Amino acid sequence: MVCDRCKMAVKAELAKAGLVPAQIELGEVTFQQAPLAGQLTQLQEGLKTLGFELIDDYKSRIIEQIKTTIIDLVHYRTGAQVLKLSVVLADKLNHEYTYLSNLFSSVEGQTIEKYYILQKIERVKELLVYNELTLSQIAYQTGYSSVAHLSAQFKQVTGLTTSAFKALNNHNRASLDNL
Repeated sequence: MVCDRCKMAVKAELAKAGLVPAQIELGEVTFQQAPLAGQLTQLQEGLKTLGFELIDDYKSRIIEQIKTTIIDLVHYRTGAQVLKLSVVLADKLNHEYTYLSNLFSSVEGQTIEKYYILQKIERVKELLVYNELTLSQIAYQTGYSSVAHLSAQFKQVTGLTTSAFKALNNHNRASLDNL
């Protein structure tokens, strides 16, 4: 789950399955009572129709928590990040960053840093399309140290300058779960 609408859709499917969540966060649901097998089957089928999947494998849950944490950092927080990404992930997930990094790379086929950069570039694209902020403001809001760093990374990832991207009619945005 990567947005509030996703949370609402999951909450509706939980209700259909007769499950009462204790908490719903991005990518994670905790229950007040352990669900019955039939309820989990119904939930899994309902989630599948929405394009979601039920993850119960420990390593898969860690991968989803890494992605969810990065999406939260990039898309729902503003301003420069005080702590390094490795410190944030290690603290939040209670694992050494080396373990998280190796697990993520082996399963996803890309590094955590690459995934983080792709998320940041998608956020930059979104802010460029809105055309409400200057490039300096976008650089600050997305945690880049300078406009030059943002511009260089944007061109490296997209093959376009930020101004060329703004001039396009088709902005080629990717959905967050496909990065």
